[in-house]
Amino acid sequence: MVLHEATKNFLIQLSVEKSASQHTLLAYQTALQQFAEFFEEMWECVPEIEMVTAEEIRPFLGWLHDKGLSKRSIKMKLAAVKSMFKFYVRSEVLAVNPADAIVSPKMEQTLPSFLQMKEAETLQFAFDVSTPKGARNNALCELLYGSGLRISEALQLNVGDVNASARTVRVLGKRNKERIVPVTESCISSVDHYLTVRKQLNPVAGERALFIGETGKRLISASAYRIVNTILKGITEARRKSPHVLRHSFATHLLDNGADLKSVSEMLGHSSLSTTQVYTHVSVERLKDAYKQAFPRAEEDEG
Repeated sequence: MVLHEATKNFLIQLSVEKSASQHTLLAYQTALQQFAEFFEEMWECVPEIEMVTAEEIRPFLGWLHDKGLSKRSIKMKLAAVKSMFKFYVRSEVLAVNPADAIVSPKMEQTLPSFLQMKEAETLQFAFDVSTPKGARNNALCELLYGSGLRISEALQLNVGDVNASARTVRVLGKRNKERIVPVTESCISSVDHYLTVRKQLNPVAGERALFIGETGKRLISASAYRIVNTILKGITEARRKSPHVLRHSFATHLLDNGADLKSVSEMLGHSSLSTTQVYTHVSVERLKDAYKQAFPRAEEDEG
């Protein structure tokens, strides 16, 4: 089976059987297209999947590096390749997975970007909520920061998923795991106000989505990214200005104010506490910075 055909069949399986998100499908499709391009560029042919060896996969990482990709991106590309070969081993097309022997590049641990507390307070006054779009954008950002939702989770919400009386939101997370997350009073107020003007965004008949885009249908992730990116540019110097920054800020501020790690992990929808522990490193770094600024002999003592 030629690599192109193998890729196509694998992506169909990923979409139908695994119910992978559009984001995951696009990432895997891009990675596997680059894998085929690597063979075309290096050997001027695209091999059959049964003929690919570990010795041919390993230079793929260097090829990606030469194109300027980060270690994180290379690791993700290799994960897609490994996943495809694993699928064909399970399907008994291959006897072994040639990518198993390939070691992913070690990641440099980078701490997540987040808002300072004063910046987060500024966020709630950043939108003109007298307009339907401003009300929508304000409600979206309040949910992302006030409940730590992933952008994909926020955009999947339907009218009725936010329970004003219980002050909770019902979220469908990764692998279709449902969780109930508390929301702030400010968030409830923002969503309630938005719902009073939502019809002015002209939702199509029967559209249940909470957040409506230009077409009258569910707001798409690219539009949501632009909304958050634009507003964050005006209020923070954080390195990144994406919807995920609001989720990072939610976790960081909770831990800074004494929330326990397990509770924060559950609210974020993490499958493992180790995923959440990166935020404890953020808090420790902030503690060190505060110590250095407040204690005159801090730098001397470190020596």
